[in-house]
Amino acid sequence: MLQTLLLVLHIVIAIALIALILLQQGRGATAGAAFGSGASGTVFGARGSATFLSRTTSILATVFFANCLLLAYLATQQSTPVSIAKQIEQTASATASQDGDKTSPPTAAAPAGEAPAAAPPASTPAQPATDVPPIPASKP
Repeated sequence: MLQTLLLVLHIVIAIALIALILLQQGRGATAGAAFGSGASGTVFGARGSATFLSRTTSILATVFFANCLLLAYLATQQSTPVSIAKQIEQTASATASQDGDKTSPPTAAAPAGEAPAAAPPASTPAQPATDVPPIPASKP
């Protein structure tokens, strides 16, 4: 539940950051900057006080990164990593135990006058394909 709430908050903050960044003017974005006007001196110099949009952007960016770290922490605490080999072994053992239950002969005695049910045939293991032509040896 908490992880879902944080993920929704993460998406909302990301969209808000995109909108705020696109609303802001770049440094020296005035028309006079293209013609060498005095306004272009602020490109590399002091910028003055931060605007509402820039302050909001920096706050949202901080919350975004903190939320990202929190989501990563929750993801690592939620489950322990399992190797692929162990996953395959678990799947194979679970399948074998289910198949073993289905093919086991019935243990209950058949009612009087009825023939016992025949056990299903045992499954044969898959054989490798033999119709594949051999790869010719390369000559040096």
